[in-house]
Amino acid sequence: PLTFTLTGIPGVPVSSSWVALPLCCLYLLMLLGNCCLLWTIRAEQVLHSPMYHFLSMLALADLGLSLCTLPTVLATFSVPATSLPFQACLAQMYFIHTFSAIESGVLVAMAFDRFVAICHPLRYGSVLSSSLVARAGVLIVLRGVCLVLPVAVLMARMPFCSSRVLSHSFCLHQDMLRLACGDVRPSSWYGLSAVLLTKGLDSLAILLSYVLIIRAILGSVSTEARAKAFSTCISHLCAVLIFYIPLIGLSVIHRFGKHLPPLTHTLLADAYLLVPPVLNPLVYSWKTKQIRRRLLLLLCRR
Repeated sequence: PLTFTLTGIPGVPVSSSWVALPLCCLYLLMLLGNCCLLWTIRAEQVLHSPMYHFLSMLALADLGLSLCTLPTVLATFSVPATSLPFQACLAQMYFIHTFSAIESGVLVAMAFDRFVAICHPLRYGSVLSSSLVARAGVLIVLRGVCLVLPVAVLMARMPFCSSRVLSHSFCLHQDMLRLACGDVRPSSWYGLSAVLLTKGLDSLAILLSYVLIIRAILGSVSTEARAKAFSTCISHLCAVLIFYIPLIGLSVIHRFGKHLPPLTHTLLADAYLLVPPVLNPLVYSWKTKQIRRRLLLLLCRR
């Protein structure tokens, strides 16, 4: 049967406990942070607003993205010569890219939420109704599921050469495509188109939202109002930068950085999949008073 061999960090021996232990801690922190965030938003009545509904979607997307990679990442640093069947690798690739597209869509929805809250505060409740938030969530999920599905279908029909060693401890589309034989152009071009239709358009939409937000803030007379408006956007801006910087770096080096050392590819891929799910709950817990207060009460009870 067709299998792929997963690799860890170049230069680090397999079954390395000093790497496996920090990874376990990161995954544990990710699970605790996102689960606590979801629990707090559900428990606090004041957080039942569109902004925090979108934040719940972001936490669910982060959980899905991390749980897709958790088994293979931990297995790579615990078991020598970890291999994965082609079907399992294909499924992991599909879910990684689907959850990534969903997270990108949620970040756009959160940018629109900030735009309405700052530029049209009196119409916030009427524009961002519960039905609109629910429809937006369904559309974001359907977009990710449908756009990534042809990537998996095209990959399933690819023949593979004798070399089946992946560059990471999980399966990515660009990495699997590198090992395919035959004409890879349809899969490559569709993969690029899917990235542009999701992350490319999403980043432009977020940029446009913040151009309008900054123009509205600068037009405000009160300095205190400007500072308050900026502070409401800091958490979302941090989430956008945490998600898009590793993503853009990984996409660029996979297509144009083949001469770079393997360690660069590995570290950027790990940062892309591990850093946002770990840092997003910390950023929002630090910047949101209600979430911080609820978590402190939970810790005091323990």
